[in-house]
Amino acid sequence: MTTDYNQLAEKLHRDNGGKLATDLRHKGEVTRHELSAYYTPGVGHVSSLIAKDPSRLREFTWTRNLVAVISDGSAVLGLGNIGPEASLPVMEGKALLFKYFADLDSVPIVLDCKSTEEVIETIQRIAPSFGAINLEDFAAPQCFEIESRLRETLSIPVFHDDQHGTAIVVLAALINACKVTGKDLGSLTIVIAGIGAAGTAIARLIKEYAPGVQIVGTGRSGALTLADASLNAVKRSLLEEGILEDVSLEGQSTADLKEVMCDADVFIGVSAPGLVDADMVRSMAPDPIVMALSNPIPEIYPDEAAAAGAAVICTGRSDFPNQVNNALAFPGIFRGALDHKVSQITEDHKMLAAKALADFVKDPTAEKVIPSIFDEGLAQAVAKVIT
Repeated sequence: MTTDYNQLAEKLHRDNGGKLATDLRHKGEVTRHELSAYYTPGVGHVSSLIAKDPSRLREFTWTRNLVAVISDGSAVLGLGNIGPEASLPVMEGKALLFKYFADLDSVPIVLDCKSTEEVIETIQRIAPSFGAINLEDFAAPQCFEIESRLRETLSIPVFHDDQHGTAIVVLAALINACKVTGKDLGSLTIVIAGIGAAGTAIARLIKEYAPGVQIVGTGRSGALTLADASLNAVKRSLLEEGILEDVSLEGQSTADLKEVMCDADVFIGVSAPGLVDADMVRSMAPDPIVMALSNPIPEIYPDEAAAAGAAVICTGRSDFPNQVNNALAFPGIFRGALDHKVSQITEDHKMLAAKALADFVKDPTAEKVIPSIFDEGLAQAVAKVIT
């Protein structure tokens, strides 16, 4: 019997009034003396200690274990710009995953802000209440400036999961897919369809990990090229820095997806449903790796990709093997960052996290190149490398 997840979700959210509640660290009955210590008059002494030395904040408060999950609702799942109120159930869901997989407390916050500057200023003003900031479902290209500015101005970790969580898990899958297929990661030709938040981070992280790879990025009008005057600053920078190859064909302003996929080793789709057909997979290099991550409808379904010769297939769906799920990465990353008092999550941290995920699969196969979200000890294995 097939479960109707829409109906089940509606029932669970309505019956429980959402997914979250607060609880007390103090277990059992609170005595009169303890209450006077937790609040007035005793709490004033603790506040005075923090006032003298603000670095002791995490010693005396829940900031040592607290993440803010923040969104403006501008790019939620596959729903798009649905606004802050409608994004709140997703932020609550993220908080649930933090608690369930890494025992991290988190507070979902949705912002009714009209500009990038408003978002940045608002988060800067509330940051002292938290130990780390998880940015979620902010639209590109604004998300790049928001994260960059906050990383520059705040002394706690700031991590946009739609970018970096996806990139970490993709790199982990790619490392093990190369083991399965016998390909050399450093000499791959990779096509990424969709150079938005996730596609940009994926390209940067793979290139950082394996500088010899050749990566072609594509958008709605084909392969990205510097000849296209309409490119935004982020995409232009990827080409100018050599992260993406500048591809054009003789007599054409740009090549289309079908043309650049020919002889490619890897296809990574973070774009739109149905972009890829079986013939395009057949045109790729032998034993191609196909990561069709558009969700719920992928760029090509796994059975079609397999029939066309794909050696390793990943999707964004939970009902097929090799689900590229951000939850494989972010609980452990934040757990490690808070436990080890990390002030900023670096490119090295991201690569180490990807390697930890890949290494967690002891004997990778075509059906398992990345761990399951339910594998015991996964978050702790990632947390160990975030130091």
